[in-house]
Amino acid sequence: MPYRCKLRSLSKACFVFRNSCVEKSNTHFAASISGRNFSTSNAVDMRFVQFTGKNGGPQHLGVQLAQGGDVIAVSAVDSRIPNTLKKFLEGGDDLLKKARREDEEVDMLTIVERIVAEGRSVIPEAEINFLPPVTRMDKLACVGLNYSGHCKEQGVSPPETPVIFSKFPSNIIGPRDNIMLPPISDKVDWEAELAIVIGKKCKALNNDEGEECIFGYTVAQDITARDWQKSKRNGGQFLLGKAMDTFCPLGPAVVTKEAVCDINNLSVKTWVNGNIKQDGNTSELIFKPHEIVAYISQFMTLLPGDVILTGTPAGVGFTRKPPEYLQRGDVLETEISGLGRMRNKVL
Repeated sequence: MPYRCKLRSLSKACFVFRNSCVEKSNTHFAASISGRNFSTSNAVDMRFVQFTGKNGGPQHLGVQLAQGGDVIAVSAVDSRIPNTLKKFLEGGDDLLKKARREDEEVDMLTIVERIVAEGRSVIPEAEINFLPPVTRMDKLACVGLNYSGHCKEQGVSPPETPVIFSKFPSNIIGPRDNIMLPPISDKVDWEAELAIVIGKKCKALNNDEGEECIFGYTVAQDITARDWQKSKRNGGQFLLGKAMDTFCPLGPAVVTKEAVCDINNLSVKTWVNGNIKQDGNTSELIFKPHEIVAYISQFMTLLPGDVILTGTPAGVGFTRKPPEYLQRGDVLETEISGLGRMRNKVL
């Protein structure tokens, strides 16, 4: 058996974090992303995280072997691997040159597979501090009114085309960081969301091409100041209500799309102080992830590391009777099945 085949077999044995799906096909093909080939065999079923040690130190890019499991600090093992997911996805000639060994050209994912297969630099989750899994992206876009239940609870018809707005990269915090309530709002609400992470530069896609540009998915909260979104403040524009500091918890991992059983059948849940508030499913999505990517690409070029929040299911605070909002001291938990769980304190 050729060395690379042996490596893939060993690597697959290490990836115990996979979802409990039906056995996937072993068909192997390659997708070109940002100047190099990404293998899309089962061997790229990965959970990428960004982290530091509990006591500080440098940032690393890691692969988590299972939800809640140990992390392999891949960027600490091999200096050719960047310490951020965005740089990893951007790739390009410089990284390709660094990845060459003698006459062999090795793509970045192959190097990561090799490190994971060898089980090097393994760190228990308890010893790391999770950062947002992707940062400093060019775009942080959002889709509104994209769950049938969320439309119903507001008494509005589903939109005919995606409703797009934005947050800012500076709004992002980690999966265990604190949400800071702004003094200018007393109606801060929760919105659990599936987030898309773009893997390659793309523009003017059709729906069939949208899937090719998705690298993976993560968990997000679209925290919202309703008194700034749902009023005449700011001329009726709700950007300010969506884009206040700490209003986008993200993480803990970016799970590659190959590792997701069925992106259109994942539970999406929110708890406040242990009480379930949202209990939806991505099957309710009006516009599916690949359609969202294709639609946004008609207006702007999407770049590696860009993040798109895909909307929230029913159960948000402002539609409850009486309305409910986040208070100082609350604990907000968000989970999407197979992707991960966040826990953010509200201060």
